[in-house]
Amino acid sequence: MPTQFDYDAQHDFATPERKQQVTRAVFAKLAPAYDHFSAPLSFWRDQSWKRALVAGLPPVAQPACLDLACGTGDLCFLLAERYPDARILGADITEAMLDLARRRNRCANVAFANADMLATGQPTASFDVVTGGYALRNAPDLDRALAEIARVLKPGGAAAFLDFSNPPQPFLRRVNRLLLLLWGGLWGLCLYGNPKLFTYITASLHAFPDRVELRRRLAAHGLSTTGSRLHMCGLLETLFVQKTG
Repeated sequence: MPTQFDYDAQHDFATPERKQQVTRAVFAKLAPAYDHFSAPLSFWRDQSWKRALVAGLPPVAQPACLDLACGTGDLCFLLAERYPDARILGADITEAMLDLARRRNRCANVAFANADMLATGQPTASFDVVTGGYALRNAPDLDRALAEIARVLKPGGAAAFLDFSNPPQPFLRRVNRLLLLLWGGLWGLCLYGNPKLFTYITASLHAFPDRVELRRRLAAHGLSTTGSRLHMCGLLETLFVQKTG
C-alpha cells in the first residue's frame, strides 16, 4: 500500500501549527492498520506497557478520566477495566482514529471526542486522572499541553504518560535515534512503501526534551513526578505524575 506522504523534519516541526498538521496527516494515513502494526513494532510489548501504566494509577472511586491522543482507544478501555464506575473521555485530533475507537467501544462509560490536547474544552479541575499514550511528544506545543493538563486535573489528581524517550546523555540520544530510524524506517517501507511514516517518531524526538528536562517542565506546571519506568533499554518511558497545587 504505497503512499506519497512526505514531510521535511526541520521545517514541519518548526511551528506548533505545522507540527499539528503533520501529526494529523501521519495518523490519518496510519489509522487503518494502526492496531495491526503497533504490536510487532514494539516487539509485542505495547499492551503490557499500557496495562502497567493503568495499574500504576492510584485507586479512586468513580473517577473522571481523560485520555489524551487516545488513538483507537486502548488506554480508555483499560481505564474502564480498572475503574468500572468511572467516566472516561478519549480525546484525539484525528477523526480516522476516533472512528476506529468508536467501533471498538463496548463500554457504556467511555466516550470519544475530537479535541486538541492544547485546548480540550473541558472544565477546569474536572478530572481525577489524565493519561496519554504517545501523546506528549506529539503535542504541537509541549508547555501549552502541560498547562492544559494541569488546568483540567483536580488538585491531587494523577496523570501517567507512555512515550518514546530522550536520555540526557548526547551519545545515548544519538544511539536511540539511530535505532528508531532504522527500525521505524524498515516498518514504514514494508507496510506502506514509505519509510517516513515511522521515521516521524525519530523526527519528533529532536524537538522533545530529554528525561531530566521533561521532569523540570512538568514541575514548572505544578505536576510532580512520582514514579517512572524505562522500557526497551530506555527507548521508551512511562511517567507517573501528580498535580501538587
